[in-house]
Amino acid sequence: MENVLRLAVQKSGRLSEDSLKLIKECGVSFSQGVGKLKCEAFNFPLEFLFLRDDDIPQYVSSGIADIGFVGENVLLETGEKTNIIQKLGFSKCRLSLAVSNDFVYENINSLQNKSIATSYPNILRKYLTEKNIQADIHVISGSVEIAPSIGLAEAICDLVSSGSTLLSNGLKEVEVVLKSEAVLIAHPKMNDLKQKTLSELLFRIESVQKAKDNKYILMNVPNYSIDKISKILPVMKSPTIMPLAIEGWSSLHSVVKEDDFWGIINELKLAGAEGILVIPIEKMIF
Repeated sequence: MENVLRLAVQKSGRLSEDSLKLIKECGVSFSQGVGKLKCEAFNFPLEFLFLRDDDIPQYVSSGIADIGFVGENVLLETGEKTNIIQKLGFSKCRLSLAVSNDFVYENINSLQNKSIATSYPNILRKYLTEKNIQADIHVISGSVEIAPSIGLAEAICDLVSSGSTLLSNGLKEVEVVLKSEAVLIAHPKMNDLKQKTLSELLFRIESVQKAKDNKYILMNVPNYSIDKISKILPVMKSPTIMPLAIEGWSSLHSVVKEDDFWGIINELKLAGAEGILVIPIEKMIF
């Protein structure tokens, strides 16, 4: 059917798990099956292609897949021409330069004419060019952290999450080259029917993402504090207020960003709020 979107997803790994979890939260049902590399959704015009992450940008840019979930670092390294439709907020990491703990590092100029091992030569080369740094880039496909200890390179450029792998290999992070997260990419040219399907999917994704960033908050407040507490809350419009059985008290309901909540909790308590409950939101639709 002309409206069915082909979605490329990494066939295994954390990015795959988070991508499929998001699709399920969007109300899309499917059954992958063990070792199956292709399947269709039961209740949405979506077909899944399970691929190696490095192959996803090429499949999308060539139009074999219409859209794909991929790490931004992988997309930039391949250089394939696709449109980034949405940043997804998961699989966050950074591509960083690191050196041995005994390496005297002052700034990026400390790497001038040094050798650097990486699995991301294109991103690294562009970064070094922007910084006017000449370096010898050694391209290796894995175990990049071992390069300084065996004399292959004086520095590395690799993905960092917690930094524990660097620490265990006697390395220290010195420069962040790129901050990356999962992105939804799309083929530059799709027919109108597929564009309509993509718009519906994006609507669902955005509703799920907004819900994750916000929390539903309920509290009991004395009536004389309603105005004060309403001004404290960074609500979308105005809070919902319902009288309690106890005279002079009301239940106040609102939606707040999770990051904002911890900054205002003490203000709410000082203003008289009691019995504060914070509840996850499944979807938010405007």
